[in-house]
Amino acid sequence: MKRLAFKMKLNPGQKEEYTKRHNELWSELKKLLKDNGVSEYSIFFDEETHTLFAFQKVSGDGGSQDLASNEIVKKWWDFMADIMEVNPNNSPISKPLEEVFYMP
Repeated sequence: MKRLAFKMKLNPGQKEEYTKRHNELWSELKKLLKDNGVSEYSIFFDEETHTLFAFQKVSGDGGSQDLASNEIVKKWWDFMADIMEVNPNNSPISKPLEEVFYMP
């Protein structure tokens, strides 16, 4: 099991909408993530900087960031594009974070 972390940026004033959309996460997206080894996925929000911090536990070679060619993922990106910083293809602008400490 590996742990992955990355950060993204939410547009100002969109915390409630972001939370609502994730509380109503599509069942087909949740299944896709689980089927691809994502066993845990948490996202935290820094109100001061509008930064989203995501953490995943993943078995296998990849995580959610490796599903870019999947149509469900593309549809989710399109759905989320109006409330966060995105690339031209609507994927979230995401920066992987290096783990510098872990206490099991």
